[in-house]
Amino acid sequence: MKRTRIDFAPPGLRRTLFRAPPRLIFFLPAVLALCVPAMLMTQRYLDQQQELKDLQAALAARSAPPPVVVAAAPKVALAPAQVSAVNAAVLQLNLPWRDLAAALGDATPASIALLALEPDARRRTLRISAEAKNSDDMLAYVARLQAEDWFTSVVLMRHEVMLEDPNRPLRFQVSVGWGTP
Repeated sequence: MKRTRIDFAPPGLRRTLFRAPPRLIFFLPAVLALCVPAMLMTQRYLDQQQELKDLQAALAARSAPPPVVVAAAPKVALAPAQVSAVNAAVLQLNLPWRDLAAALGDATPASIALLALEPDARRRTLRISAEAKNSDDMLAYVARLQAEDWFTSVVLMRHEVMLEDPNRPLRFQVSVGWGTP
């Protein structure tokens, strides 16, 4: 028959040592001999990590520029002429170039050569200088500009035949308005 162990003792260190085989007791000094140096090395590692963090913080504090105190900007009084010049420049820069280019690209045939585009942002107009081979092409171009939905008004300002050119093209100017004035 096999021996039966009846143990009513509460679990604990004493019970564990009592139930442990005797050969494990000989390994306890070896385990302790390994654990003590490991604990000392871990403590040394943690101390070095803390020292490194302190050094990094000191270096960051020393190399960081001193805090900049920003004084309130003094109010600069601008002359009305300067204000109007700045506003005119902003208005000119905010022209709807993409929409203007798309509308002109749709309306301009290959028989028309665009020479200059002179926008006036204040009046919301664009002066177009162009050349055509003949007057029929010029009038067809003006009609195509009038048919564009994006332009509100199209006016032929002037035209002339270039006599010094051997092809004798017709040079003209058209004023177009866009959007609501």
